[in-house]
Amino acid sequence: MTPALAQEVEDKDIEVIQVSGIRSSVQESMGIKRDSAGVVDAISAEDIGKFPDTNLAESLQRITGISISRNNGEGNQVTARGFGPDFNMVTLNGRTMPGSALPGGGGAANSRAYDFSDLASESVRAVEVYKTGRASIATGGIGASINIRTARPFDAADHGVTASVGAKALHDTTNRVGDDVTPEVSGFINYLSEDDTFGVTFTGSFQQRDSAAQGAFVNQWRVNPFDGTVPHSPDPANPASGDPVVLNNAPAIGQLFAIPSDLRYYMADRERERTNAQLTVQFAPSEKMTATLDYTYSKQDLFEARAEQSIWMDDRYFTELTFDDETVKTPVLITQERRDLLPRDLGLAMQELNQVNENKSIGFNLEYFVNDDLTLVLDVHNSSAEGRPDAPYGTWTNLGLGANIVRGQGVDFRGDFPIMLVDFDDVSRDNLNGNGVLDQDDVGTAILDMNFSSQDTEITQARLDGTYVMDTGSINFGIESRAMESTSLQSLTRHTMGNWGIENPGELPAGILTPLDLASEFNDFNTDGIFSQGFTGSVAEIGAFAAQEYGFDFLANNPYATNRTIEEDITALYFEFDLSGELNGMEYNLLAGIRYENTDVTSIANISLPSGIAWEGNNDFNVRFGSEMEDVEVKTSYDHVLPALDFDIEVAENMIARFSYSKTIARPTYNNLSAAATVSPQSGPTLITDSVTATASSGNPAIVPLESDNVDLSFEYYFDETSYVSVGFYDKRVKNFIGNEQVEENIFGLRDATAGPRAQAARAELEARGIPVNDTSLFNMVAAMENGIEYDSLTDEQFEQQFDVLPNSDDPLLTFINSKPVNNKAANIYGFELAAQHFFSDTGFGVLANYTTVTGDIGFDNNADPSITQFALVGLSDTANLILMYEKDALQARIAYNWRDKFLDTTSQYVNEPGYTEAYSQIDFNVSYDITEDLTVSFEGINITDENIRRHGRTSAMLWKLDELGARYALAVRYKF
Repeated sequence: MTPALAQEVEDKDIEVIQVSGIRSSVQESMGIKRDSAGVVDAISAEDIGKFPDTNLAESLQRITGISISRNNGEGNQVTARGFGPDFNMVTLNGRTMPGSALPGGGGAANSRAYDFSDLASESVRAVEVYKTGRASIATGGIGASINIRTARPFDAADHGVTASVGAKALHDTTNRVGDDVTPEVSGFINYLSEDDTFGVTFTGSFQQRDSAAQGAFVNQWRVNPFDGTVPHSPDPANPASGDPVVLNNAPAIGQLFAIPSDLRYYMADRERERTNAQLTVQFAPSEKMTATLDYTYSKQDLFEARAEQSIWMDDRYFTELTFDDETVKTPVLITQERRDLLPRDLGLAMQELNQVNENKSIGFNLEYFVNDDLTLVLDVHNSSAEGRPDAPYGTWTNLGLGANIVRGQGVDFRGDFPIMLVDFDDVSRDNLNGNGVLDQDDVGTAILDMNFSSQDTEITQARLDGTYVMDTGSINFGIESRAMESTSLQSLTRHTMGNWGIENPGELPAGILTPLDLASEFNDFNTDGIFSQGFTGSVAEIGAFAAQEYGFDFLANNPYATNRTIEEDITALYFEFDLSGELNGMEYNLLAGIRYENTDVTSIANISLPSGIAWEGNNDFNVRFGSEMEDVEVKTSYDHVLPALDFDIEVAENMIARFSYSKTIARPTYNNLSAAATVSPQSGPTLITDSVTATASSGNPAIVPLESDNVDLSFEYYFDETSYVSVGFYDKRVKNFIGNEQVEENIFGLRDATAGPRAQAARAELEARGIPVNDTSLFNMVAAMENGIEYDSLTDEQFEQQFDVLPNSDDPLLTFINSKPVNNKAANIYGFELAAQHFFSDTGFGVLANYTTVTGDIGFDNNADPSITQFALVGLSDTANLILMYEKDALQARIAYNWRDKFLDTTSQYVNEPGYTEAYSQIDFNVSYDITEDLTVSFEGINITDENIRRHGRTSAMLWKLDELGARYALAVRYKF
C-alpha cells in the first residue's frame, strides 16, 4: 500500500470510480471504507464544486463517530469518538496543517485545532477519516486523523480543458442589518494534455454571509455549601444593613447552592467573507516520474457588532430568593433592591470583533518509480495559518456604557429563557432627566477594553516515503522531518471614561445610539415581563468620541501580557509490512508497522511584568503593567515508539472482520506549554473575604503528550454495490491526561493593598464608628484616610470615581492560587459504532444511518465540593445520523437529520464549575435538478427547524448561555463546459 496518506485511497486495492451523482458518491465512499486497512470512513464529492454540504465540518458530522462544534450556527471543528478538536490531526493532501484559532471575547490563542470553516468545499475531492493509527501517518490524532483531498489535474477523466462555474444566492434568515441575500461564486478549470504528461487545475471561490444571533448568558455561578445564610446577608442585629433576605424552599444546611453574578442579553450582527483559491500543476516527463506543485490559499474576514444589556447582582442586596428542588439548589426567582446605592446602573455595553484568518500552503511532491518493485515519494511543503486583528483598536473591543436607572432588579430562571426584571427609576439622581423612560440622555460611558490577540503558526515538513513490492504484498518505509513554530500575542488596553459609576450621563453625541426593543428580537421564547429597552451603536464611532473626550489614543497598544512562541522539531522513522494472502480459504490483509518519533520542544515567553494590582472600588480590581519585560525560555524533549497493526479477513463472501491495535499520541495545547504566568486580581478585599481569591495560571513546558492504546473490532457486510451494514467496538486507554495542580504562592512580588496597615486601620475606624464593614465601606475609608478627607464627604460613587488604592511596600505579598498543568490523569473511553447504507433497487431511494455511543470512566460530580478542581472527560456524547436520499434521472435530493446528546464541554467555565452543552439536533436538505447534462440548479436549507444552542452548569437551571439561531437557504446554479 502506498505510504503517503494523500494516496491511501488510490492504491492497487481500490477501484477508480467516475463520480456523477449521489449513488456513485456513496459507492466511492463505501469502497474506501471496504478496501482500506483499519477503520476508515470517507465522504466523496459527487462532482468538483458539488460537495454534499456547504461546509466540510457539516459534512464530517455525517460520519459515524464524528460530531462537530458550531460557531454562529456553522460547523467549524470536529470531535472524534469523544476527543475534541485539539486531539485530532488534520492534513491537506497528507500534509500536516497548522491551526490559528483566536478565542472570542479576547484572550490568548491556545488551540492547535484546524478550523474547517476556513476552507470552502468547492475544491475538495474527498475527506477521509482514519480512526485507527498507522505507522505511516503523522502523529497528533488520538481521536482520528482527517485528510482533505483536493482536486488534481491527473484525476480528470477528460483531456483538454474542462471547467465549471457556479453561483449561489444565500439567504440567512437571522440577518437584521446586512444584506438579506449574499453571493457565493466559485469556479473550477482543469487542463490535461492528450499524452497525460501535463496538467493544471485551478479552483476558486468567494462567499459572503450576513447573519445575526441573540441570546442570554451568565458570567459566574458561585457555588457554596449552605450555612443558613446567603453571602453577605443583612445582619438582623443591625437595622441599617437592611431587612433579612427571604429564602423560599431554602437549601438544607451543608447542601450546595448557586448564586449568579449577573444576567446579560446580547444582540450580535455578523459579517463573514471567505476567499479560497488553489492552483495545482502536475508534470510527468516520463512513465517513471510524476511531479506535483500546488498552492492553497484561504482567507476569512470576520466582523461582529454586538450590544448587551445586563444587570450585576451584588451579593448584599438580595431581598428574596426562591430555590428549586435540584440537588444543587438554584434560585429560580431572584429580587434585589439597591437601598443605599439607589439607583445603580443598567449595563449597556457594546462590543466589536475585527479579525482576519489567513492560511497559505505551498507544496511539492515527486513520485519516482525506480523499478518495477521500488517506488519513492518525496513530499515537501511550507504552510502557515495566521489570525490577526483587522482594526487598530484590536481583535475584540468592549465599550462599557450604562445608565443609573435601576431601583430594583431580579431574574426569573424558571423557563429556558431567563426574564430580566428592572424597577425603573430616573428621578433619584439629579443628573438624569426624569422623564420616566430610558433614553440616550440617561446613558454614559464607563470603561473601554481593547483586546489584541493574534496567532501565527508555521509548519515546514519534508518526508521521503518508499514502497518495495513483493509477491505477497509490500514493505513501506519512510523518514520525516517536521518543524512547527507558533507565536501568540495578547494584550488588554484599558481606558477609564465615565468610570464604573457612569459619571457623565447624556455625554454622547445626539443620535449616536439607536433604540432597541429586545423583546421583539427573540422569536423562539416567551419574553413576557422582561425589561426590553436597549441600544445599539457603533463601537468605532463611540470609541473615537471617547478618545477625544477623555484624552487617549483609540489604539490597542499596551505591552503584551502574552508574547509566547512554541517550537517543536519532530524527526520520525517508520517501517510497515503490507501483506495479503489466504487463510483457510479466506482472503486477508495485514498491515503491521512501527513508528519512532523524537520531539524537541522550546517554549519562549516575553512578558510584560505587572507593576501592581489597583483597588478601584469595593470589589473592582485591575492588573496594571509597567514597561519592564522579562524573557523566559525552557527546552525539553521526548520520544515515542508507536506500534500499529491492522488485520482484516473476509470470513464469508462480502463479510469482513477487522482487528486493529495502535498506540497514538496528542500533543498539549500551547497554553499548557507556556513558560510564563498570567495573573488575575482578587474578587474582593482579602481583609473581608479572609480567603485566597486571587488566581493565576502558568504553563509547564515539561508536560508530555497524551498516549493512547487503541483497540478496534468491527464486522462489515457488503450486500450490494452501494449497500452495507457494520458494527464496531473501540476502546481507548489514555494516560498523561493533563490535570491542574493548585499551588498557593506569590507571583511577580505583587502586593495586596486590601490586607496591609491601611486596610487594617480603616477596618478599625469603621468598627469604632459602628459602621458595618463591607467591601464598599472599607474601600471608602481607606481612600478617605489616605487622601485626608472625611468619610462622609463623598458618596460611594464619588469615592469610586475619584480614587484608586495602589499597593505599597508596607502591604503584604499577595497570595495567588496558581493553577499549573501536570500529567497526572488516566482514563478509558470506549463505545460502539453502528452503520447502515442501502439503495432500494432501482427506485432511486436510499438511506444512510449510523449511531455511535461514547462512554468514559471519569465524569464530573455535580455534587462535589466546588473548592476542589475536578478532572473529567469532556466532549463525550452519543451521536446519530439519518440521511434519506433520492436520485432518479435528472433529480437528486437528500434530507439529513443529525443529533448529538448532552455533553460536558468544560470543567472550568468559572473556576471549578462545569459547562454542559444540551442535546442538539438539526435537519438539513439539498435538492438539485439537471436541466441539461451541463447545467444544474439546486436549492438547499441548513437548520430548517431553527434549532437553538443552550449550555448550563451543574443543573439545567444554571444557565451559562443561550444562543437563538436560525435557518439559512441557498439557491444555486452550476454550469460545466
